[in-house]
Amino acid sequence: MASSQQQKQQIQNMLRLDTKQSKRSTMLLEQPVTRQRRDKVSLSAFAFLFAEMIRYTQNRVLGIQDLETKLNELGQRVGVRVFELTMWREKIVRRETRVLQMLVYINSVVWRALFDKPADSLERSTDNEDEYMITDNEPAILKYISVPKEMASFSPGAFISGIVEAIAACCQCPARVTSHVVPVDGLPVRTVILLKFDKDVMEREKRLEAGK
Repeated sequence: MASSQQQKQQIQNMLRLDTKQSKRSTMLLEQPVTRQRRDKVSLSAFAFLFAEMIRYTQNRVLGIQDLETKLNELGQRVGVRVFELTMWREKIVRRETRVLQMLVYINSVVWRALFDKPADSLERSTDNEDEYMITDNEPAILKYISVPKEMASFSPGAFISGIVEAIAACCQCPARVTSHVVPVDGLPVRTVILLKFDKDVMEREKRLEAGK
């Protein structure tokens, strides 16, 4: 009899918990998309999720290059959604299709939406006119990521490069985007996102510049 009473009490407690969770989920879904959410995901929770993404992917690839490619692909899925969300929230009526304006959009609007701050710098390569670099001195997603010595060439920022690559494609500026850890004194995880734009994009830019 006592055991039956305990089971009933456990079921009632589970039902109460499920009701609370469903109410919370409903509240989250009812929040307007056009406004920035006040209840942001904690960095530690996101870092845990990102670490599990890396672990899951690492168990299904053969090498570092494959691992970075897979993380880039995951980032591209996120990038398309980030592009749509930021366009909606910023009330931008048309997408940026010029290279520089698109890069400024990523450097400021997208970075602020993702990491709560703009990127630290946006530069053009002095050697190749089709290459640009976005630098983040302390990427938030790498704060709790430790890369072992045997994987020293691995850049977890490949996930970020995938986000950038997807947004560039959405803006009709396709590019090959890669991530590189370039540490300096005091900034051990300084990450450079390198964009190398397609030949057609650069030719279009030259035509547009000549038509001004």
